[in-house]
Amino acid sequence: MSRKVVRTSKFRHVFGQALKADQCYDDIRISQMTWDSNFCSVNPKFVAMIVDASGGGAFIVLPLSKTGRIDMSLPTVCGHTGPVLDIEFCPHNDNIIASGSEDCSVMIWEIPDGGLISPLKDPVVKLDGHSKRVGILSWHPTAHNVLMSAGCDNVVILWNVVHGEAVVRIDSVHTDLIYSACWNRNGSQILTSCKDKKLRVLDPRKGSVICEKDKPHEGSRPVRAVFVSDGKILTTGFSRMSERQVALWDPKNFGEPLTLQELDTSSGVLLPFFDPDTGIVYLCGKGDSSIRYFEVTDEAPYVHYLSMYSSKESQKGMGYMPKRGLEVNKCEIARFYKLHERKCEPIVMTVPRKSDLFQEDLYPDTIGPEPSVEADDWFSGKNGAPILISLKDGFVATTKNKEFKVIKSLMATTSSSLSNRHCVMQGLIHLKTMYKRLDKIDRRSVVKKYTKCI
Repeated sequence: MSRKVVRTSKFRHVFGQALKADQCYDDIRISQMTWDSNFCSVNPKFVAMIVDASGGGAFIVLPLSKTGRIDMSLPTVCGHTGPVLDIEFCPHNDNIIASGSEDCSVMIWEIPDGGLISPLKDPVVKLDGHSKRVGILSWHPTAHNVLMSAGCDNVVILWNVVHGEAVVRIDSVHTDLIYSACWNRNGSQILTSCKDKKLRVLDPRKGSVICEKDKPHEGSRPVRAVFVSDGKILTTGFSRMSERQVALWDPKNFGEPLTLQELDTSSGVLLPFFDPDTGIVYLCGKGDSSIRYFEVTDEAPYVHYLSMYSSKESQKGMGYMPKRGLEVNKCEIARFYKLHERKCEPIVMTVPRKSDLFQEDLYPDTIGPEPSVEADDWFSGKNGAPILISLKDGFVATTKNKEFKVIKSLMATTSSSLSNRHCVMQGLIHLKTMYKRLDKIDRRSVVKKYTKCI
């Protein structure tokens, strides 16, 4: 009889936990737009959220420490003339954030260190090039000041933000609305999913298609795609029966998926967040009240279900904290900022460990804030691997090393008391043998004398 062996993984017991009410951001009017973007961006300094605004588009930027009830009169970033659809912090400068809007423009903003003290209306750079609303933004992971934007005009533009110009314009590839666009780990490729039911891997500088997959999912609803480990691609979509699916693909052989799993029949689009350090992908559904997480490995079935975090309230958007913003002392491997109707709630993913030491297996060297290539060099053909940093510097020891001391006087007292006890024990043994030979009267007198000696 064969026994089912449970797959061993250090992430099997990862659990999610929402922070207490006083650590949330309350009384925020989150945007009511139906666009499928995250509506939230976060880094180790700030959290930004798209909010409802009259007479244009706006988003708020808060220092992470400014928790609790947020004042209605708090200043916002309000330079757009139409609703804001997507925002993203620059990975190389925590004070720079990009925003895309229905007014067809992309704007770059600089946030002061303490947060905003007055409404911010004038961007550092305004990027005009799209003819319809801009719904997708993504900074280059390794090249400094390179930004990708995708709009409802079916065009992908790569911007050199320093010069404020569109260097590459990919306008002849996509025949319909672009659902998602992302970079690979070193930024040498772009992955897009489109309403024409095609998944494309593009050369970003040439604007040419490297490979493509027709109908990664049979359903007509939006498909999302991200690069995962070893250049593989993970997609989320729908079947013909509107069941939500997750699939893993190898671009070298796009014929059949490595794995295809059906999840449920909910209607919300699944937003994937991949952590290359742990190999875990988190799936957050728009309108869901749960976060599923899977481990991506090299062994079949490749995508292994770990667990699910559930709550009572549904999510309108989700922000994902970069690894360098986590608390390594608490074995925190991911942190999400979940948007509700009127608040933002941080959710912490933790691996339970008893040790107080730095967990090197949970925190390999991760991508740091330093870019490895400048924009001009990257556009001229130079690639750069991410510059990694150790998270051990952020680890603070919770237990102090206690000095080991030997008190000699105590040792001497202890040794002398041990020798006295040895003599008493010898006397008791001798008394026991004598005791048996005496009559009752003599026994009493012997006991009295011995007791006085002790």
